[in-house]
Amino acid sequence: MKIKNISYKKLKIFGCYLISPKLFKDDRGSFQEIYNEKNFYKITGIKQSFKQNNISVSNKNVLRGLHFQIKKPQGKLIKVLNGSIFDVFVDLRKKSPTYKKVQAISLNKSDNLILWLPPGIAHGFYSITSNVILNYKVTELYDPKDEYTLKWNDENLKIKWPSKKPILSKKDKYECLSFYNVLDITN
Repeated sequence: MKIKNISYKKLKIFGCYLISPKLFKDDRGSFQEIYNEKNFYKITGIKQSFKQNNISVSNKNVLRGLHFQIKKPQGKLIKVLNGSIFDVFVDLRKKSPTYKKVQAISLNKSDNLILWLPPGIAHGFYSITSNVILNYKVTELYDPKDEYTLKWNDENLKIKWPSKKPILSKKDKYECLSFYNVLDITN
C-alpha cells in the first residue's frame, strides 16, 4: 500500500508494519523522513505519542531480547542506521488475533525500512554484522522494574536464529522466562 512518499505493508503479526519512506538523494547526500505523525496515523490508524528515543550499538553476533513490559508495554518504531539485523517479535497480547505468534525479518541500513511494533509485543534482534546501530522510538519510558525477557531459544517459539551461540547480556542469558511462564504473567 502507499500514501504520498511512503509505501508500507502489514506484517503477519496483527498491528505490525514495515514502513518504507522515500529516500531523497542528490549530490549533497540523502534525506529521509523517519516519522510523521499524520502519515503514521494514516498507516496504523493509531494516534501514538513517543516518550523516549533510543540508540543501541551492537557488535557482530550479539543477541538482544526478547524484551517486553507488562504494566506499561512499549510500542517501538525501529530503524537500522548501520549494519544488518535478524529481528524477531512475538505477540503477547491476549486479545490479538495473532496471540502467541512469532515473526522474524531481516532489516539493514540499505533497505531503508522502518518497523512498527505496537505495545504488547516481545522484541529481540541478532546483529548479523559488526557495528549495528539501531534507532528506536518507544511509546513508554523505560522502567527496569517492568522489563522482562522471554527466553531467546525457547523451543516452543521455534525461532531459527542465525547462531546457536550468540553473545548475550547476563540478563538475557540468566534472567529470562520460558514462553509458557510469560503467557501466565501476561494474562
